[in-house]
Amino acid sequence: MTKSSSLLVAPQWIGDAVMAEPLLATLAERGERLTVAALPWVAPVFRAMAEVAETIELPFAHGRLDWAARRRVAATLRGRFDVAYVLPNSIKSALVPWLARVPRRVGYSGEGRVVLVNERLANPGGRPPMVAFYGALAGASFDPRRRPRLDLEPRLLDETAARHGVQRGRYWAFAPGAEYGPAKRWPAAHYAALALSLHDADGTPTALLGSPGEAELCAEIAAQAGAACRVLAGRTSLLDAIALIAASRGLASNDSGLMHVAAAFGVPQVAVFGSTSPLHTPPLNDRARVLWLKDELQLDCMPCFDRTCRFGHYRCLASVAPDRVEQALLQAASGAPTAPAPPSRREGLGREQP
Repeated sequence: MTKSSSLLVAPQWIGDAVMAEPLLATLAERGERLTVAALPWVAPVFRAMAEVAETIELPFAHGRLDWAARRRVAATLRGRFDVAYVLPNSIKSALVPWLARVPRRVGYSGEGRVVLVNERLANPGGRPPMVAFYGALAGASFDPRRRPRLDLEPRLLDETAARHGVQRGRYWAFAPGAEYGPAKRWPAAHYAALALSLHDADGTPTALLGSPGEAELCAEIAAQAGAACRVLAGRTSLLDAIALIAASRGLASNDSGLMHVAAAFGVPQVAVFGSTSPLHTPPLNDRARVLWLKDELQLDCMPCFDRTCRFGHYRCLASVAPDRVEQALLQAASGAPTAPAPPSRREGLGREQP
C-alpha cells in the first residue's frame, strides 16, 4: 500500500513541539509519511522523533510575514503532499500549505483562516491539554491518553556527553532558564545551593543547559557553585542539549520546554512551578516530581501566569527550598514510587506558555 505524504507545520515553542509527538505517532501508525516544517530553533526536537521521515527548516524570522520567503518555500513543496496539518493557530503558519496547493489542509479555525485551512476544527476555549489539542487533528483515531516520546541512539548520547566533558549517567542536568520570563524561574542561588549539595554528596557534577540568552544566568549559578557546575548554556546546539538531558542522571528545571524534553525521554526529574500551574503544564513522566506550593503558601495570586511578579517578591518560587528539590530529585533517580497523577495530568499536556 502506498503511504500518503503529509506535511506538518510545527509549533514554534520547544514544549509545544514535544507535545505534538503523540499526534505524529498516530499519523505514522496509520500509514502517513511525515515531513515536518519547523523554524530552526525548534526543528531539532523533531529529529528525536523516529516517526518523522524528513525535517525542513523554515527560513522565516520570528514575528514577520516574510511573504516572499514563504512563496519560495511553498514552490519547492508543490505537488509533494496529500495533506497538511497546521499546528499553530496563526494566519502566517497556514500560508505555506495554501501557497503549495496542498489539497487537504487541516487545522483549527485560528485567526480567521477560512480560506487557508479547508478542514477546520473549532477553536477550544480556556487552556486545553496540548496533547489532546494537537491530537484532535488526527480525528477520532487519536487516543488522548498518549504521552510524548523522544528517542536518540545510545551512541549519540555517549558521543555528545564525551564531547562536552561528561559521561553518560554520571552528571546532573539543570535547565534554570524559562523564555517566558522570571516568574517561571527558580532563584539562581537556589540552583547553586542544589548543585553544591549534590556535588558534596558524591562528586557528581552538574551541567547547566540553556540558550545563549540564558548563559549569563548559568554563569551566575556557576559563580556561586564553583567546581560543582559546568556552564554549557549557549555552547551547545539544541540537539546537543536534548541529548545531554537524555544522557543525564536526572534534571532539575522550571516549567519550560526542556522540562518536557526530559519527560519525553523518561528521565528522572524535578520540576519547580510557581506562577504557572502543573494542572495545566505537567511533565508527562512517571519519573517526574513536581514541586508547587500553592496549598502550603495560600497565595491567592497562584497561578498568575504573568511574566514577572506583580508584587515583586516571587514567593511562589523562592519558598521552594533547595533541600526539598534535592530530596525529590534523589527519590526520582532511585526509582521510588510517586503519588498517582491528578486527572488533568493523565488527560494531557504540558505547555510552555507563549
